[in-house]
Amino acid sequence: MKIAVSRKEHFNAAHRLYNPSWSDEKNDVIFGKCNNPNYHGHNYELIVTLVGEPDPETGYVYDMKVLSEIIKAHVLVHFDHKNLNLDIPYFKNLNPTAENIAVVIWRILRQQIDNQYELKVKLYETERNFVEYPAH
Repeated sequence: MKIAVSRKEHFNAAHRLYNPSWSDEKNDVIFGKCNNPNYHGHNYELIVTLVGEPDPETGYVYDMKVLSEIIKAHVLVHFDHKNLNLDIPYFKNLNPTAENIAVVIWRILRQQIDNQYELKVKLYETERNFVEYPAH
């Protein structure tokens, strides 16, 4: 009996979508306002889901307090109120699109959470735009 449990968190961060191998004109066409050289920000909503079997002693798939602490210590402390392009080493050579941010967060959390749990990351950049990794 597998059950999915999820924890929702949020963080605020600035970024700029930009490909340095392209001209400024091409970056403007592809990324529009998201290419602002002075950056722009989002109030990101992060949903982390673990899938597993409930422990027969606790009834928990995973202790949600522990999951919250892992997310805070390994993601929020580093991402919240930061400029993703400038402050987060993962994005030194990686365009901080919502897709790439979700994959980076998944990789960070995967190192902290036992592989017996299926891990999913859903990241809302806006109320209408969100990504999920891995995609199923």
